[in-house]
Amino acid sequence: MMKNISIIVPIFNEELSLNSLYQQIHNVVINNFNNYEIIFIDDGSTDSSSDLIQNFIKADKNITLIRLNRNYGKSDALNEGIKIASHDYVVTLDGDLQDDPNEIIKLTDKIDEGWDCVSGWKKNRKDPISKIIPSFFFNKIVNFLSGLKLHDLNCGIKAYKKEAIKSLNLYGGLHRFIPLLLANNGYKVNECIVNHRSREFGKSKYGNSRFFHGVFDFLTIFFLKKYFNRPMYFFGTIGFFLFSGGFLINLYLSIQWFNGVFISNRPLFFLGILLILIGIQSLSIGLIGELIVNNTIQQKNKIKQVFKNK
Repeated sequence: MMKNISIIVPIFNEELSLNSLYQQIHNVVINNFNNYEIIFIDDGSTDSSSDLIQNFIKADKNITLIRLNRNYGKSDALNEGIKIASHDYVVTLDGDLQDDPNEIIKLTDKIDEGWDCVSGWKKNRKDPISKIIPSFFFNKIVNFLSGLKLHDLNCGIKAYKKEAIKSLNLYGGLHRFIPLLLANNGYKVNECIVNHRSREFGKSKYGNSRFFHGVFDFLTIFFLKKYFNRPMYFFGTIGFFLFSGGFLINLYLSIQWFNGVFISNRPLFFLGILLILIGIQSLSIGLIGELIVNNTIQQKNKIKQVFKNK
């Protein structure tokens, strides 16, 4: 059965690779898919990337170019492409030619087996060791903490069902965790070994800081998964222990004060007051969070399908 596919390609200064990339994608989709669209997102390029894509558009009405007014990052670029993707299958891949467009067929075939997201796995990765080793440990740590067993969370080439990927709002560095975000939302996630190629042109746009950013992004996802609908569990627990600690400290000092011990100049006295105040504030934040969540849940439609005997 022929499929309809949307292909999203974020671009940042990839003028040297674009001609070859477009030809490779076009050869795949024209021979294997019924309808297709190729969505390029120019994430603030300063070279001639946009001009080249506009030339492609003149010859191919199935190409769309989105130009962002500055460099926002891969997550925001992907998010803009996802918004306008219109076909049942959505595939993302990078614009540096390291992702092999021929793997699109394999990934979408895997989707047909009943998965909502199929992430590429660069098993034979053609990158410097300085990228491979940190990435290996990063994936291991995320897998251990999240329970999602994927070898390559941040692989650029992935395939999705449209309804799955459109359920997300990507920003910051969340593109690294799309499979995890989907799994947290109840979608079925798998992986597939893909061909990875050496970089032909230019150099990687991502420095070593991406690993630190990835840690913070993961902590955000972990927090949202566990406490998004239960903020009082998080802030209330912290508030309870801080308030209890401050109360016990000041109770101890009050007993001493009744026994004639001067306490107003003791640092422990001020620590006790500080812990009580911070504890009350944390409890208050938890209560406010509960009010916000309760209001949001009441307005949210949770029903996927309804079955009844007619």
